[in-house]
Amino acid sequence: MIRLACVAVLLALSWSSRADTGGHPVTLWRAQGHSNSVYLLGSIHLLREQDHPLPSVIDTVYEDAEVLVMELDMDDLDGAASQQLFNKNGVLRDGTTLRDMMGEVMYRRAEIAAEAGDIPIDMLASSEPWLAALTVEMMALYRIGFNPKLGIEMHMTSRAVADGKPIQGLESIEQQLAYLDGLSLEAQREMLVQTLEETETIAESIDELIRAWRYGDIESLESGLLESFAEHEELGDALVRDRNRRWASQIDELLDDGDDYLIIVGALHLVGEDGVPNLLARKGVRILQLSEPPSVR
Repeated sequence: MIRLACVAVLLALSWSSRADTGGHPVTLWRAQGHSNSVYLLGSIHLLREQDHPLPSVIDTVYEDAEVLVMELDMDDLDGAASQQLFNKNGVLRDGTTLRDMMGEVMYRRAEIAAEAGDIPIDMLASSEPWLAALTVEMMALYRIGFNPKLGIEMHMTSRAVADGKPIQGLESIEQQLAYLDGLSLEAQREMLVQTLEETETIAESIDELIRAWRYGDIESLESGLLESFAEHEELGDALVRDRNRRWASQIDELLDDGDDYLIIVGALHLVGEDGVPNLLARKGVRILQLSEPPSVR
């Protein structure tokens, strides 16, 4: 990856069904507060059936936390209302088409990439480029067996609801859509073309990052997740860096609380110099990457 349609997929990672047998790092950190712990888990938004169970250390920190915090307050999310917001913000209604918004040169690139990836671009004719990019991304991931119902957020939401554990959100769906809809037309065009150009090889490219996620290989995650944003400063600022700074401030305030928290956000937000763990560390917060314990045989 990276898929520039990153709000929907940050990240769509998984791994094989074999069990972990040796101790190794995971994409999970503990921030030590004055009287509590705040855990930071890199999210996998879509998974496959065979990707469960998750590393056992995730269960451990879930049990320790009194409160879950995700990008969105998942247990209060209204699916129908969210779809209406996507339609309101991303569906063209004045006779303008995706081709019009892309321009002939960029649209031709999109057509060529869509044909190579077997994506029916005509079905996106009434979508703004950012929404078309998200649609393409999800379509490509569904094709190779990924499902948001099996991802970490929905998995943890189901557990928390059953356990009566409260869930909070760092953002609203309106805020997330505003980040996308507020992108310049040039940035939206780049997002769609790159997403389409990557669909043909997504099945081949994703496994390398999948392993890096599960085994906490931060160096590989940084290069794999952040490299695309190096050429797209506007996308990196709006979708990653600006949000990281806001979240780090919100999380820093939780470190004075009496409860322990499990924060679940896209793994993209937890790596690199501007990732949330590094931002907190620069504030003087003690940060430790956690590990999966060795299996007992």
